Amino acid sequence: MECLNCKKESPLIAKILGVCVECIRRDFEKVMPLIEKAHKVSRSNFCLPEGVPRDKGGVRCNICGNECQIPEGGFGYCGLRSNRLGKLVHLVSRERGSLSWYHDPLPTNCVAEWVCGERKSYGYKNLAVFYHGCSFDCLFCQNWHYREEVEQLMKRATPTVLENPETLRDENFVTSEELSNCVDGRTNCICYFGGDPVPHIYHALETSRLALEKKRVRICWETNGYMDSKFLKKIAELSLNSGGCIKFDLKAFSEEVNIALCGVTNKRTLENFSLLADYIKKRKEPPFLVASTLLVPGYVDRFEVSKIARFIASLDPEIPYSLLAFHPHFYMSDLPTTSRKHAEECLEEAEEAGVKRVKIGNIHLLSDDAY
Repeated sequence: MECLNCKKESPLIAKILGVCVECIRRDFEKVMPLIEKAHKVSRSNFCLPEGVPRDKGGVRCNICGNECQIPEGGFGYCGLRSNRLGKLVHLVSRERGSLSWYHDPLPTNCVAEWVCGERKSYGYKNLAVFYHGCSFDCLFCQNWHYREEVEQLMKRATPTVLENPETLRDENFVTSEELSNCVDGRTNCICYFGGDPVPHIYHALETSRLALEKKRVRICWETNGYMDSKFLKKIAELSLNSGGCIKFDLKAFSEEVNIALCGVTNKRTLENFSLLADYIKKRKEPPFLVASTLLVPGYVDRFEVSKIARFIASLDPEIPYSLLAFHPHFYMSDLPTTSRKHAEECLEEAEEAGVKRVKIGNIHLLSDDAY
């Protein structure tokens, strides 16, 4: 593929973007129209807003860092909030969430399994909760099918339904009480992921409250970390007190690269990660805060990993950091899988940056490509 900006040819340039990572970092304003076009394509195919709504007369949503200003009759960036007659309407709520769930035998293959307090709990299980919805628009999304569920919810949200959202029906709706009842005597932990749990934060918090009334379980989160600070504090207290952890997926360090790959800025993510570092002192083991980065060939390179690792080490060098192998998916299916060379170079960068607990994950996906 030839970069549409600098004309360099490389197999590590995704067709959906059409530009290389050097041009994204160096000529961001110039290539921004191409980036915007890519995300309009990825979102319009699922009837999602093409960009973060910024209607000056719209209703404001403060659940995540997008802080959507939703126009009358429109939807927020995640597709799960709407504006009906100047009122913010939630298609999902504290009582009900759009999700799928399953019991995963412990120890699981989650991002934090190598440092988790349940890594030796053979014979027990994790309640894995996959929420439909996200505040990012990752072009490489490994779990993009949740968008189809969100699209169906949006199509059912007619003006009449929005006036009384409790009439909205969906086969994927699970109440917080029903979900909490899935915690049985062999369930040691709950992990909320997706998509991302933040668009369903009210439901996840209520489910956690009900579950903890029944049994002591670890509460864990896999998230892009893009929530409002008031929710950050709530999930932090839940995980800290229950013995669980919060796993931040740090997609990139450069804001320009994050916008190119994920549609929005990462400023709130990095701010929230920094805020959570204050909690680390309250519980050293098992680790409270864990970071991961997907090594997207051509885009999440040694430079990005080095910057992320230095950021992590500046907060606490003991924060566990996983470098995850990429599998071609969604709108970046034309890229190769992460090469062993790429992963090992990034591992070296992270170690040199001062991170003391770092590993390569998904090693079975690594290729021997020479890129």
